[in-house]
Amino acid sequence: MSASQAASAAERNDYRSVSDEVRDSLNRVLLIEDDEDLRSELSEYLRRQGYEVTANPDGRMLHGAGHRLPFDMILMDLTIPGDDGITLTREVRGRSNVPIIIITGRDDVIDRVVGLEIGADDYINKPFDFRELQARIKAVMRRHAIAQTVPLRTTNKIWRFLDWEVDGRSRSVRSPSGEFIELTTAEYMLLEAFLSNPSQLLSRDNLLQNVYNRKWSPLDRSIDNLVARLRKKLEDERDGPQMIKTVRSRGYLFTPSIEEIEGAAE
Repeated sequence: MSASQAASAAERNDYRSVSDEVRDSLNRVLLIEDDEDLRSELSEYLRRQGYEVTANPDGRMLHGAGHRLPFDMILMDLTIPGDDGITLTREVRGRSNVPIIIITGRDDVIDRVVGLEIGADDYINKPFDFRELQARIKAVMRRHAIAQTVPLRTTNKIWRFLDWEVDGRSRSVRSPSGEFIELTTAEYMLLEAFLSNPSQLLSRDNLLQNVYNRKWSPLDRSIDNLVARLRKKLEDERDGPQMIKTVRSRGYLFTPSIEEIEGAAE
């Protein structure tokens, strides 16, 4: 059974679950790693685990590859010849939602934070155990597959805050300048969760239920990564207000005052 067939079967039975067949079929991995020994050893290990691996020392093949990349996962080393991993991650995320795990030998929190903010799904530091990387691959792929099978919710509500407007009918987000901001499905659902619960502190578990319909665990960084990406699109880093406030150990709070109206039914 192909990935698309399995996904359709999952949708017919339960939008909120993903079958083992779907998860097992998500196995096409692009490894970008300039260390020849690591590239060879990791490629061989992943192939033994059932993955189809394409391994390259740089990211040249990603340039001009279009919106539908033929991979289910990208493992991206930060320090590679030519465009570095941060540049490539930003480029890929601008046109594709394919999951990306950053591989870094730097013990630099700035690189990790920047990588997550521009759209990487996870990161792992060198040296690492191949089994840990495989576990991270499975976790990220599972989250991604679930996100693809969650049905889109629609509402007649329109929200306004700080001259922004979010239309639940068209799921559109318009900035104060009148520009429409493109959000991924998960980013939009996160924003809608905040707008539907004004002035409420939302825990990571609550947000995970709203966005991915699953429970949070202490090692799960998907909501934190998602919040970072949404902040990047909504907040002006120069002088704009902080819209999404982090409440340490508790969750997140959407700070602007929200006006909510009922839109006309279409």
